[in-house]
Amino acid sequence: MIDLRSDTVTKPSPEMREAMRQAELGDDVLGEDPTINRLQEMIAKLTGEEATLFVTSGTMGNQVCINAHTQPGNEIIAERYSHIFNYECGSPALLSGVQVMPVNGANGSFTLEQVRELIRPVNVHHPQTRLICIENTHNRAGGTIFPLDKIKKISGFAKTQDIRMHLDGARLWNASAAAGISIQEYCSHFDSVSLCFSKGLGAPVGSIVAGSARFIERARYYRKAYGGGMRQAGLLAAAAIYAVNHNFNRLKDDHRRAKYFAESISTIPGIAVDLTTVQTNIVIFDVAGSGLDGPEIVRRLHQKGVGVSSFAPTKIRAVTHLDISDQDIQQAVSAMHEIFKIN
Repeated sequence: MIDLRSDTVTKPSPEMREAMRQAELGDDVLGEDPTINRLQEMIAKLTGEEATLFVTSGTMGNQVCINAHTQPGNEIIAERYSHIFNYECGSPALLSGVQVMPVNGANGSFTLEQVRELIRPVNVHHPQTRLICIENTHNRAGGTIFPLDKIKKISGFAKTQDIRMHLDGARLWNASAAAGISIQEYCSHFDSVSLCFSKGLGAPVGSIVAGSARFIERARYYRKAYGGGMRQAGLLAAAAIYAVNHNFNRLKDDHRRAKYFAESISTIPGIAVDLTTVQTNIVIFDVAGSGLDGPEIVRRLHQKGVGVSSFAPTKIRAVTHLDISDQDIQQAVSAMHEIFKIN
């Protein structure tokens, strides 16, 4: 199976498994796992932040950060189609007691002017705007990169309003690789950041949050409260260390393959692809013009040994990753042409 459903489907390489086997272990809740400590120090340097905290998933990372920044009754701002608003089980309300004010972005990003309009005035009737969340890259927009100039403007304004900034950087690795902007430069404009190891970097489990030392102490409390305190979890940290050291620099290969796939299927009648949104490793295409719906295309591709995911009634997502080769992409393109009878 050529599995383009997500970059979460990657499996550890033999070399990564060996790194896991050799990991030194200790009790991380007590701060005594040497491999987790090494990972946390490594990512602190990479992000330029004072401290970091290893967590089980991107969702946990985001929610720990929201909880640490807010108090019940606050409001946070997030893009309408962001992961935090759509795919985290309503956890801002469930776990932090805050509500989300969605902003209608364009290809996953929004402007300072839009933020200004959504900031709540000081009034007994309103919740306090406490946090602005940005997703980079943006999943549902097709792996698009949130422009750095927009981030700088929003961050600068947030500081004047005593509003915190959080970066859902699950795929920030991809944004950095594609834009040529360092992880540290992106992170410097936020009060907290969540980074994922189990997507494009290919680790089996794990994310990390970064911020000030004081903030991370609060985050550590919420991680424990969520049941996220792990013991000898250096096995997972070893995989994350290997992933950063060996798989970060190869992400451009995934981006190249995604672009080739998008350009190749864009010539098929009935298939619509906005090529301007194919900036990293995600391709979203619309099959409405073909007379078939998304689930039917997914089924037919599966029969031909290609896995993709239905993203909406007529939209399909394909994601490249380290387990996908040039030959795999060529076969996926051929399968698309066969389905639509293109020679």
